[in-house]
Amino acid sequence: NAALEEARVILANDNATQEEVDASFARLATAMHMLEFLKGDKAELQDLVDSTADLVEGNYTEESWTALQEALTNANTVLNNENAMQEEVDEAYDNLQAAINGLEEAEVVDKSLLEAMVNKVLGLEEDKYIASSWQAMLPELEAAQEVLGNEKATQAEVDEACDALTRGYLNLRLKPNKDLLQSLINKANGLNSASYTAKTWAVVENEVIKAQAVLEDPEASEAEVKAAENALTKALEGLEMKSVEPVKAGDTTAGVKTGDAVSMMYPLLGLAIASLGFYGNKKRKRVN
Repeated sequence: NAALEEARVILANDNATQEEVDASFARLATAMHMLEFLKGDKAELQDLVDSTADLVEGNYTEESWTALQEALTNANTVLNNENAMQEEVDEAYDNLQAAINGLEEAEVVDKSLLEAMVNKVLGLEEDKYIASSWQAMLPELEAAQEVLGNEKATQAEVDEACDALTRGYLNLRLKPNKDLLQSLINKANGLNSASYTAKTWAVVENEVIKAQAVLEDPEASEAEVKAAENALTKALEGLEMKSVEPVKAGDTTAGVKTGDAVSMMYPLLGLAIASLGFYGNKKRKRVN
């Protein structure tokens, strides 16, 4: 329009120079030539750009999503260019459509089992379990929590972490109840060794030593505690009292084995009381 207006003014000017005429002609010819470049129709391109608004990045692979973003950037540049020609619009449309078609869905990773396993372990009370088994499980718990928080973790990584944590959980060992074992040890320690035969007492002493070791072992298993209880119980049941040798009449030198004094005391005391009773009855008969 500007070139055409200028050309009309010069055409009506009889005093216009040849240079002015030539310059105006060239300007108008160039402007007319530019009219051959039609303005691109952007309606379809705009519709295609709008169709990508509902796409979610997390549903697609990183590479295919990046390609889409690049195509979208170029398409918006063309849309914002008032002088964009149809060729540019068509090219932007084709590139964007190719990027949309090239979107690759990301693997849907199911972390529900892993999350449930992590929550189960986190709900356990550490002091109820044998320390070594608890410490062995902790690295698996930490690894599982890391995978759980990793948005890019694959299903294989999730499954592997879940399996490892499950094994760690199953390998946990509860601390056994040692109350009965302690009671048996106390019972054995409360007995008087002098009252029993050396052979059977030696068995008890040996089992008490073993039971004490199990009692003080923080790593002792339920089976070990039960075995110690059974062995000590059997040893206590097998105790044999020392026999008391009869004292011959008139023998005041009958030997008493070391440790027999206590066991001999009560029979002798009974004999003395019986003798006093007999003597008293005899004296009353004489008086009568």
